[in-house]
Amino acid sequence: MKDSRIYEELFIVQPETPEEEIDALIEQLKGVITSAGGTVTKADKWGKRRLAYRVAKKDYGYYILFEFTSGPTVVRELERRLRVTDMVIKFITVRIDEKLKKIEKRRKQREKRAARKPPAPVPAPAAPAPAAPAAPAAPAAPAPGQPSAPSAPEAPATPAAPAAEPKAE
Repeated sequence: MKDSRIYEELFIVQPETPEEEIDALIEQLKGVITSAGGTVTKADKWGKRRLAYRVAKKDYGYYILFEFTSGPTVVRELERRLRVTDMVIKFITVRIDEKLKKIEKRRKQREKRAARKPPAPVPAPAAPAPAAPAAPAAPAAPAPGQPSAPSAPEAPATPAAPAAEPKAE
């Protein structure tokens, strides 16, 4: 197929739909794709999940994802069938081959950059630094049972307001 592209089709079926009907719908859609010359790469049933917002008075839906390769006419027919099927609440079709091309292009650019970049130099083991002079040690707390040494009174951390001087008479 010369006009072949890769698509993802995500559709949501009403949650109370029996499993047999969902399987029949999936097989019908697979048949539409393959009869037109397309190929189904993946058909995942995600199961019942909570919807982001209410759709057709439903809070839950049964999610199904198709990934397939075909031409645009097949997509139109697939969307037409999903639109007229009563059990389908919502659907969306996304062409993903362009996205895959962009991802592949970025990966190749990264590989080229990595090949051009010289390998990072391995740092040599550093020589031990000379020992710095020790800072003066703070007085240690006395051991239990030992008398404490008298210490100098500590200065207040914040300056106090100047005291009023008594007047000499």
